[in-house]
Amino acid sequence: MEHGVLRAGLSIFIPVFILSLIIFYKNGISNVSQWFTWDYLKDLAGWNWIYIGKGLLIASLVGVTVVGFAYFIFFEKYRRIWHRQKIARMFISNRFMEKESYSTESKWSLSDKNVTKSKITYFPKAYYKIKKGYIEFRVAMDMSRFQDRFLKLGDQLENGLYCALADKELEENFVCYKLMYDVQQNRISISDVTVKNGVMKLMKHIDWKFDELPHMLIAGGTGGGKTYFILTMIEALLKSGAELRILDPKNADLADLESVMPEKTVFSRKNGIKMTLKKAREEMHDRSEKMKTMPNYKTGGNYASVGLPPLFVIFDEYVAFMEMLDHREKQEVLEDMKQLTMLGRQAGVFLILANQRPDAKYLADGIRDQFNFRVALGRNSETGYGMMFGDVDNTFVNKRIKGRGYADYGASVITEFYTPLVPKGYDFLEEIKKVTPIVESAAATTVASDSEKHSGGVSVANDDQQPPLL
Repeated sequence: MEHGVLRAGLSIFIPVFILSLIIFYKNGISNVSQWFTWDYLKDLAGWNWIYIGKGLLIASLVGVTVVGFAYFIFFEKYRRIWHRQKIARMFISNRFMEKESYSTESKWSLSDKNVTKSKITYFPKAYYKIKKGYIEFRVAMDMSRFQDRFLKLGDQLENGLYCALADKELEENFVCYKLMYDVQQNRISISDVTVKNGVMKLMKHIDWKFDELPHMLIAGGTGGGKTYFILTMIEALLKSGAELRILDPKNADLADLESVMPEKTVFSRKNGIKMTLKKAREEMHDRSEKMKTMPNYKTGGNYASVGLPPLFVIFDEYVAFMEMLDHREKQEVLEDMKQLTMLGRQAGVFLILANQRPDAKYLADGIRDQFNFRVALGRNSETGYGMMFGDVDNTFVNKRIKGRGYADYGASVITEFYTPLVPKGYDFLEEIKKVTPIVESAAATTVASDSEKHSGGVSVANDDQQPPLL
């Protein structure tokens, strides 16, 4: 398969070329017996070279045209051949083979000298197939000296085939790489984002199974599509009946939801945010105790099994907020975050944390490891990707597509990711207002101290009052 594309092209071109020549020279072919007479062969000047050249040119053009049409009509088959050719060349260029030299007598030498030749004694077994829109590429784990390198082919396959690595799985005797080409075709619209049975659909082939893999970490700078992504998830979660608490310390886009969300669910001032995290932690422990007293509770069950709705704390610009705090306040917030991330899954309390970059010092003590779904949108530095995904061998490529990035959704691989498409002019405030449940404002109680009222901050959702028990 090293020259698979060339062979495929020639297998179409040559028959078409010959058939075109036969059709063009059909009159001359009737006199074919004269072509091989000596008088005819030696009279080169008498040949009709213009006629011959015209026939060759027309046959060549017809052959090339048919090959071109075949390329467009059978593009998927061509691409499969092209992929197999690239894989074969990868094996050869990386010398994933063993050769053995041997001596043999030369058939063309006038003397009886021996010549040294080589033969391939080992070449890896590899299998390529398309299944349900995915490329499945398997390499045999045959205990050869190349085995460790076969386990690290993901990055080469992803970039060489221009595909996104979706999964890597060790099977009996094989390692299987599952790749998806043209990932952007699997992007969905905001209307297709659904939340059901602990699963949020984000792409055709990517779901966030927050009941199994709790907490999401999002990184993305200005223009990366982070805010639209968060707003899309907020709308989907509200439609599903989930409870939400939204924290926006920069008093930016998410803070605007105060005008359409129930009272005491959106906070931007320091005391309101701190108290919301504290109350979320208390609610988590209360839920755990309450669940055990419910008649339908069974050991190993979770919040959903006893009919409790999930609670999502959506925290934008987390790192920026931590920079506002003194040392004691930072420790208090980190303790709340640590408990929520480590103990929140069973009680149904989940965090969605967004930052321009996930600074490791505010995600220490094992907090970052608890975020099982991670998304990096837009342009990020190598350091930023390292903070997000840890020490990985991936080569990250930036494309100028809003909402595009990389994600680790629990499959132990980093794959290309596209946020749901939002139509131009989409009014999030109006759409979220339609799906927001009505909550009595009398449920609110005081949260912030009197000193906070004069701190100069901007209040959203009347943060000076304490949020209800979540």
